[in-house]
Parts: sequence; C-alpha cells; structure tokens
Amino acid sequence: MVRLIFSIACIAAGYHFHPFGLSKYVAAGVGLAFAISVFLFEIRLQRASLRRLIGAAIGSILGILGSYLMGLVLARTSIPDGSRSFLDVGLLLVMTYIGLVIGANKGDMLNLAALGGLFGSERSTRRMPKVLDTSVIIDGRIADICEAHFLDGVMLIPQFVLRELQFVADSADSLKRQRGRRGLEVLQRIQKMPHLEVEIADDDFPNIADVDLKLIELAKRYDGKIITNDYNLNKVASLQGIEILNVNQLANALKPVVLPGETMRVFILREGKEYNQGVAYLDDGTMVVVDGARRMINKTIDITVTSVHQTTAGKMIFGRIDERTELQSARVSQPHAVNDVPRQVENGGRHSETVPSGERLPRPVVPDPTRETE
Repeated sequence: MVRLIFSIACIAAGYHFHPFGLSKYVAAGVGLAFAISVFLFEIRLQRASLRRLIGAAIGSILGILGSYLMGLVLARTSIPDGSRSFLDVGLLLVMTYIGLVIGANKGDMLNLAALGGLFGSERSTRRMPKVLDTSVIIDGRIADICEAHFLDGVMLIPQFVLRELQFVADSADSLKRQRGRRGLEVLQRIQKMPHLEVEIADDDFPNIADVDLKLIELAKRYDGKIITNDYNLNKVASLQGIEILNVNQLANALKPVVLPGETMRVFILREGKEYNQGVAYLDDGTMVVVDGARRMINKTIDITVTSVHQTTAGKMIFGRIDERTELQSARVSQPHAVNDVPRQVENGGRHSETVPSGERLPRPVVPDPTRETE
C-alpha cells in the first residue's frame, strides 16, 4: 500500500509540474520510472547488512561535504556561472557516489560492539541466512540435522551451487553422477521441511572463478553463515571473519566420551599393524586398537580402554581384552582340563598320577612276593 501511494504521488507530481519542458504524459511516465527505481534500490538495501548501511551513509555524507567545499573554491574563480553550476552538480554526484561505494565496501570493518551496545540487538533481529556449500549438500547429513530441528531459519542456496550440482549429476562417471543426484534429493528433502525457509540466491560474481570465494562473498553480502565440511573453506572463511558451521566438527563433538578404565563391547574386524593386535570400529567410525585380540577376529568381545588419543584424522581408542573374556576363552580352548587330575586305574588296585603339565610320574618299584616264593 505504501509503495502504491508513493507511485501515485510520483506520477501525479510529474504530470502536474512536467519539468524540463516535457509533456504531461511523458513527465508522468518519468515519475513512474523514478518510483520503480526507488523500489529496486529499497529491495537492495534490505539485503545489505547494518554495517554496510552505516558505512554507505557515512561515506555519502563525507562525499557531499567534500563536494560542498570544492564548490566554495570554485565560487571564487572566474569560471562562468553556467560552467560552474555544471561542475558543482558533477562534483556532487561523483563525490556522493564514490563515498557511497567505498563506505559500503569498508563497512564490514566497523565494530558495532564498540558503540556501547547501541546496535547490540541487531544480530538477534536479522535473519542471518545459512549458505549451503556443495560438499555439505552431497554429504547428506545436513538433512538429518535440519530434520532434528538443530537448524532453522533461512537456508540460502546459491545459483552457482545448483549449477555445480547439476554438472556433477550429469557427469559421465557413475560415482560422481550418483553423488550429484543424492545432493539434489537432499535439497528436495530440505525444501519440504516446514520449519525451514529455503531461498535460491541469484547473486553471482563473474569476476571470481572459484566457488569457495563466491560463497565467501555471498555470505558477506547477506551477512550470513556458511555450512560446509570443507577444511580449506573453513580456514579461509574464518580468516575473513565469516562464521562457519562445520558438519564434521559437529560429528566429532557428538562422539561418545570414553575414559581409560571403562569397558566396552566391540567387534574385532581385522588384524592390527603391531604384533597380536586386533582392530575394531565404533558406529561413528572411531578406530579401536585392541592388544592381544588377533585370535579374536570376527568375534564380539568386551575390552577395557587403556588410553584415548586425538589425532588430526580423528580419535583413536586403545584397549586390551577384558579379563572375563580371557577366562571364557581359556575355558573354551581347554575342554580337557577337567581330566588332568589324579585318578584311580582299574588294574589290580594300581594307580598312576599325573601332574598339571600332563607328564606321568614314575611308579615306585615294589618287590613282587609271588616271584620270591617261586
């Protein structure tokens, strides 16, 4: 309604005053074109961050002030009035435009927190969209995170990311084609979630060839966050002050905490690098190295955690076989142990003894009374 009233006012002003010697109808058309240009400028301002708006306003004011001072200098010259008026208007437009553009570009360097909390609520009231990277879309875990309501608000999908996904989906390589199609299915799944607002950003940066740098510039323009699992993009964006939501870091944070001395049940999958070691994996992919578990391959056993090491590739757990598992294994592997006890032999009351090692003790030599009588 406000835009309609503003348009009618511009058209009526052009029709009534018809400036520059224009006819009434042509002037009314110029008023309508002016109203449309104001609307487009307003839509562009809504996308800009508060820091950019403040920087643009300060730059414009400084440009106008500079053009006014230059006009005072020109007024003391002998330049004809017509030429001096043209120079004044030209300087005003040029200085205002330069101040507007430079102030908007340098506005990201402003620290709003230093203004005493005057704009402290600005972060909580703006939309702060989340820009999705190609890698995190193909990964697919972002859909599960959104479905669990850990993410909400505006999900911004750049047009150049969609083109990259379509290029991967149309690849001649079957593996790449499958990954690209999975990424498109993930986007469709996210788009159907009612608590999310999915938007397609048509903004492109022709002067920038790299997709990662385009994502950074888009996040700066919309003052949003980037969701990715790319390590290099994470580092570059963090250096430029862009907030990053890394899915891999979230997965590492959700891994179960294991302390030395705890017991856990694992499935020994293969042999380890060191002697008599077995290797198992948890559900989240964490490697578990078990000492003395080589003979337990393809078996589920209980182990005792001895140490936990955090490496660049992830977390590694070291353990040893639990004592109860060792006792049970010993009973299964030695079923004849119950026979290794002294027993009576039915042979004229004579007996033989055995030792735990299985060796037979020598029988004592006793004289035979029958032979002596003979």
